Amino acid sequence: MEYKDYYKTLGVAKTATPEDIKKAFRQLARKFHPDINKEAGAEAKFKEINEANDVLADPEKRKAYDELGSAAAQAQAQGQGFRPPPGWSEQHHFHDRARPGHAGTADFSDFFEELFGGRGRGGPRQQQQQDFKMRGEDSHARIAVNLRDSFAGATRQISLRVPEMDASGNVVMKDRVLQVKIPKGITEGKVIRLKGQGGPGFGGAEAGDLYLEVQFAPDDLYRAEGRDLYLTLPVAPWEAALGASVKVPTPDGPIMLRVPENSTEGRELRAKGKGLPGADPGDLIVKLKIVWPPATTDKARALYEQMAKDMPFDPRAKMGV
Repeated sequence: MEYKDYYKTLGVAKTATPEDIKKAFRQLARKFHPDINKEAGAEAKFKEINEANDVLADPEKRKAYDELGSAAAQAQAQGQGFRPPPGWSEQHHFHDRARPGHAGTADFSDFFEELFGGRGRGGPRQQQQQDFKMRGEDSHARIAVNLRDSFAGATRQISLRVPEMDASGNVVMKDRVLQVKIPKGITEGKVIRLKGQGGPGFGGAEAGDLYLEVQFAPDDLYRAEGRDLYLTLPVAPWEAALGASVKVPTPDGPIMLRVPENSTEGRELRAKGKGLPGADPGDLIVKLKIVWPPATTDKARALYEQMAKDMPFDPRAKMGV
């Protein structure tokens, strides 16, 4: 009798976790299920995958199967056919436990029947397909969100190419238009879950979910870091030198902000709680940029010349030049 390497069938290591086995089985089952894959040999491959999963996904069967590994290797090295160790049937009694995604009447191999028994072989293909159920895969995508939509929340329409099941049972890619609710106060990197909008399920099982990772579209004024917003604010030289109260835009409406006297280029001022909303709202960090008026008129030139006379100032004094 030929020894079946179920780990190789599923493409996993012998140290694979139950989650690894489940993931591998789901991927292979979708690839080779007869309703999806019409190529020759797909149905036989699907049966092999299902048989391997029946054993490896069952802790009791997997433990017993692993005990056979050394005996199988020894028989193979001696060029002999595989046989269960003496007393195998008396030592192990397995109970048939149905699991989601398991084709209960699938015809398994002689190897399986010899070791685990309890299943009639030769089940009809149609029954196998009807019994097979599997939840659809979750899908992941990124969505560009207007930063200012985070202040009050919004509903936006998006278009995505997503997998769907056609009338023949084949998975095809189609354009789908979805209405997406943007929660108030959402930040970049957060995920919006759309239940049932992922990959289609098989055998009447539910579809997977669609997870949309939020990215903020570039904004002409603001940059977000977490819940804090950053804004570059132009100020006149005399506002920076003498101090002033200036109007500052925020996504929630303008506010007045005090610029301290003798402020320098790049100084940061903080407006508490004026960032993105939330239980702990962010702040608005305002970075000053001093903008000098151009000397394009005689009067402007005269003012700059007077400043140069009345305000002796060397901006390069500390450079040693």
